[in-house]
Amino acid sequence: MAEPIIVLMTAAHLEEAESIAQELVNKQLAACVNIVPNVVSIYRWKNQVCRDPEALMIAKTTRERFAQLEQAVRHGHSYEVPEIIALPIVDGSSSYLSWLIESVASPETL
Repeated sequence: MAEPIIVLMTAAHLEEAESIAQELVNKQLAACVNIVPNVVSIYRWKNQVCRDPEALMIAKTTRERFAQLEQAVRHGHSYEVPEIIALPIVDGSSSYLSWLIESVASPETL
């Protein structure tokens, strides 16, 4: 059985987030990507504390698709080290989780 996960990612701006999200859904690497614009990130980078506006992406996928998703995000991302963090989904609506799994399943696993 496929293991559903949530993947958190940030992008430098809304247009980049939309481009990445569209590619992930088009390639069936994510069932859905929510984009939260106008988040502020405070982080340490190259020995300095930085504060930047970003767009947060929340992707729903499966652990089996994570490596391909990560590769696609890195390919379309402007950051040297993009945030790509996977979290397990410990429970959820069975109909939603079934839809999620079916949406990202490769044809040979259906």
